[in-house]
Amino acid sequence: MNNIISSLELALNAFKSNKTRTALAILGVTIGISSIIIVFSAGEGIKSLLADQVESFGADVVQAEIKIPSSKKGYAGERQSAMSLLQGAQVTTMKSDDLKDILELPNVADAYGLFMTQEQITYRGEIENTIVWATSASFIDIDQAGVDEGRFFSDAENRSLAQVIVLGSGIKEKLFGDSDPIDRTIRVRNVRFRVIGVMEERGSIMTFNFDDMIYVPVRTLQKRVVGVDYFVNILAKLHNMDFVDETMEEMRGIMRENHNINPPDEIRESIFDTGKDDFRIVSMVEALEAFDQMYSTITLVLLAIVAISLIVGGVGVMNVMYVIVNERTPEIGLRKAVGAKNNDIMLQFLVESVLITLIGGVVGTVIGILISWGVTVGATSAGFSWNFAIPIEAFVTALLFSVVFGIAFGLYPARKAALMDPIEALQHNK
Repeated sequence: MNNIISSLELALNAFKSNKTRTALAILGVTIGISSIIIVFSAGEGIKSLLADQVESFGADVVQAEIKIPSSKKGYAGERQSAMSLLQGAQVTTMKSDDLKDILELPNVADAYGLFMTQEQITYRGEIENTIVWATSASFIDIDQAGVDEGRFFSDAENRSLAQVIVLGSGIKEKLFGDSDPIDRTIRVRNVRFRVIGVMEERGSIMTFNFDDMIYVPVRTLQKRVVGVDYFVNILAKLHNMDFVDETMEEMRGIMRENHNINPPDEIRESIFDTGKDDFRIVSMVEALEAFDQMYSTITLVLLAIVAISLIVGGVGVMNVMYVIVNERTPEIGLRKAVGAKNNDIMLQFLVESVLITLIGGVVGTVIGILISWGVTVGATSAGFSWNFAIPIEAFVTALLFSVVFGIAFGLYPARKAALMDPIEALQHNK
């Protein structure tokens, strides 16, 4: 214990005489350790965001969504399909017959068809670009949404192509401020809609800000505004999640039959293996698990990159220790001449090396926490459900990395100091 305390005192004195070099070595470690904290914190934030998405839509909801058929399997096929959609390809086969047949399944409690489009809306000369969420009255129950002012539209209004509209709370604030929007007229593509309600604040999920959307009857939008007869999604609420796999398979069978698609010969390995289907069916829980697996892989890649930055910082620590050993060679010779053992010398310089990395680790942890907190504040201000949380394994990993890198990169300079000949060391620089 006395040796360690003595080594700490010597280390602090050495740092005072090599302030610039020591600070640079600490900086390299600080960057790496702060990155570890940020990666773990971001992981917790993303998990809370995805969990909020599942909670918002309901864990008992299954979704059918359009996709471009692909000849490739797994993520390669998913990427090919996504790129095709981004390049403007369209799938127009998901129609009211699919919705009608899905509603007849015994385990389906309710379902609605969804069409989304981005449109310009105008009110008294003010123009806003927003997403139009075209749906039916079932949306309120399935998505667990609430109306703050007025009411939501009915199935009868959807069937009769009523030109009624419900505003997201953000759009209401932009267009009307504190005034009452009920019974005011808004134009969507120059088609007049009467405001009948305002949604409760819902915030953002992934890239969707529900508060900046408008909600209209899906048949009204299809027939009176955009001139289409298909959906981009069908969302179904189930009675019993114990039979979710069977229900999803029944939905696939219905849609393949309606779309004249032959079932694949091979068993589906993941939610991305949908072969030549022009749709994908996935439960919210399954989607969350897939995203969780994906993020775990991303986290490992990010930690590998962080490890590289720590190695660079470790090389900086090694260089500083070489300089310190070189400058203190006469002192090493004197200590050995008065009886210090090789292990004492090695311990002295290892303590100095570990102290550098530990200081960098502590500073990096504090900076990582502050940056993570700033990200949380920014994300929540933007309407995202982002929790500030740093798991204990982040601190354990940061501490272990600090100690291990201090020992690993300080070992060779410390060993070099320990093996010095005391006579040659005393004559150094003479």
